[in-house]
Amino acid sequence: MRYFPAFVNVTGQHVVVVGGGEKAAQKLRLLLKTEAAITVVAPEIADEVRELAAVSAKVTLVEEPFTPEHLIGARLVFVATDEAAFAAEAARAARERGIPVNVVDRPDLSSFIVPALVDRDPIVVAIGTEGASPILAQEIRGKLEAWLPAHFGRLGRAAARLRPKVQELIADFDIRRRLWNALLKGPWRRSVLAGDEVQAELDFEDTVHRIKNGRAPQGRVSLVGAGPGDPDLLTLRAQQRLQEADVIVIDGLVAPEILEHARRDAKRIRVGKAGYGTAVAQSEINQILIREARQGQHVVRLKGGDPFIFGRAVEEMTALRAAGIPVEIVPGITAAHACAASAELPLTQRERIRQFSVVAGATADGLPDLDWKALARPGQAFAIYMGVHNAPALTKELLAHGADPETNVVIVENGTRANERAIETRLADLPAAISERSIRGPSIIFVGLSWDAANLTRPSWVEVFERDETESESAKQRKPTPEDIAASLYWVAG
Repeated sequence: MRYFPAFVNVTGQHVVVVGGGEKAAQKLRLLLKTEAAITVVAPEIADEVRELAAVSAKVTLVEEPFTPEHLIGARLVFVATDEAAFAAEAARAARERGIPVNVVDRPDLSSFIVPALVDRDPIVVAIGTEGASPILAQEIRGKLEAWLPAHFGRLGRAAARLRPKVQELIADFDIRRRLWNALLKGPWRRSVLAGDEVQAELDFEDTVHRIKNGRAPQGRVSLVGAGPGDPDLLTLRAQQRLQEADVIVIDGLVAPEILEHARRDAKRIRVGKAGYGTAVAQSEINQILIREARQGQHVVRLKGGDPFIFGRAVEEMTALRAAGIPVEIVPGITAAHACAASAELPLTQRERIRQFSVVAGATADGLPDLDWKALARPGQAFAIYMGVHNAPALTKELLAHGADPETNVVIVENGTRANERAIETRLADLPAAISERSIRGPSIIFVGLSWDAANLTRPSWVEVFERDETESESAKQRKPTPEDIAASLYWVAG
């Protein structure tokens, strides 16, 4: 380790920036977040530097050529100029006076380097590569920026204000430590991050009461949408909740890669099912959530897609609120939108498709009671969730209510995942396409949408299914009616 990481207290200290151009502006933006007194020295000062200086009384502009006398009383020096010889001269002047100096993009001339920073004041994370690869430091910074809530610094400031009060209320170190753990993982944390000071005070008092009386802190549940499968489509908040979770209750449609974003030591409870196999009853899932939350845990109920799109979030919210347990919803990218985007299939089109629906293709009792007549009207566009198993019955109902057998249909299986595939066919051939192409994975069936109608080219990886019918010549000459096709499908639908 060539560089020892340290944070320098510059409150009230004199910091000098040598240079007046774009690089100086970059350093000035960073220094303005501190409590330092800043002097910018350069014979010419760019408008951007002047604008930054105009908003803060901490900045003094000295518009004249740099001399070593400008360093008198300086705590740190930043040399921000593209003139190599001048940069070396200014750096030497700082070193001769024992002042730490940083020369932008010249670690060989610097006595210290500036790391990549994740700023959640007063919580600051510094990432350094000893100048070897700033790009890698920026990559790590990006991941941390995504993980830490935007208002994370509120926790640090609130904790600092509470520290004297906590020490006064609780003398025992072990109990005090349990209290801080409960505060920083429980409802108090959420209220602080939300900026709700009144609720935060109530949560603080409740947590202190619980800890003092040996009771578990208040647990909570987050109903989190995991999206369609690709981990890159997780929302920032979903990633944050997965990192905070003590317990994760996992839906069967959640891709394994999603769990790579979760805490390694989190307890994991799987409650999903594969296909139409045995499932954990919803009432049992509700009791699992309540049980774990009552033990003071932060429980994440991880669902594929979005919790409010056929995700049974309402049943879980109702049960949790009846039990007095705080619950929040973290939305996810729903499968219909993600699958359509992945297949480059527009869901709406100006002047042609002005409404788009999502419908459930199955219920606990079998076929759902849908408005078949409305769905069968010309020009309708909709996505069917959970429709693979019931495709023959769904097709039968649509055709029986007047849908055109030639209506375009696109099936997207395992959307956004590595094994994704899509098949384009017509409504009359939907059951055959699913059967003959062995569609088994989670799928969305799009009805009434096509690339041709949108003047787009169908992606090359999309399969096209055309039923190989062995009909008589007379039958081929006559276009089948909806009633003919519905009748022919009756045996398949049961």
